[in-house]
Amino acid sequence: MHWPSAREPIVESVLVRDLIPADLPRILEINNEAVPAVGVLDAPGLQHLVDESIVALTAEDGDGETGSHVIGFCLVLGPRADYESVNFRWFAERYDDFVYLDRVAIDPASKGRGIGRAFYERAAEQIAARGGADELCLEVNLRPRNDASLAFHARLGFTEVGQQETPYGALVSLMTKRLR
Repeated sequence: MHWPSAREPIVESVLVRDLIPADLPRILEINNEAVPAVGVLDAPGLQHLVDESIVALTAEDGDGETGSHVIGFCLVLGPRADYESVNFRWFAERYDDFVYLDRVAIDPASKGRGIGRAFYERAAEQIAARGGADELCLEVNLRPRNDASLAFHARLGFTEVGQQETPYGALVSLMTKRLR
């Protein structure tokens, strides 16, 4: 699926590829540096999410050769994932044919280069190759407010389908984008 409404620069010298086990320590660092935009994780929690993911991507700065390093990641879960997130459960209770973009996190020094859009495009390709889904679902924080993510998802055509208070004190916008 093409994301025509995205207006980010084209990614240069960034390789988006499938996540490998050697990426996990750096991914954990990137994730926990991105809190509160994403939830904090420990190593076993990250491994569980990766194991449950139907799409697990990493972005590397460079071409994957010497000197390259991980600068971001993206995890997408299917509707039957073993995942206790209240946000995931909200979608699971309301949608039959969906995938859940659990998290995207990018090293702050690499933001604004189109990596987020590249993750969404690659994830959509992999979802389609698996047979597709009707909806791509996710949440964005309203409290604490994540204006950059709200604007990014609006540009990509996501719409709010609900809001919910979470047990950890956040208020989130529950959003979907039709995939087919």
